Amino acid sequence: MVRLNITWVKSGIGYSKDQKRTLKALGFRRLNQSISHEDSASIRGMIQKVRHLVKVEAQANEAE
Repeated sequence: MVRLNITWVKSGIGYSKDQKRTLKALGFRRLNQSISHEDSASIRGMIQKVRHLVKVEAQANEAE
């Protein structure tokens, strides 16, 4: 399974409330924080909504 490393790189100030809520739903608490999620359609949709605020890198799981 592929994991996505997502880093919040730009502030949500000045953007709509739903984009700020999407950042929170992804698990971010502060700028420049990195989190890891399993690749799924729902996560991809959230990333697409805030793609101008985050940086995404794919990482293959080595446990398989």
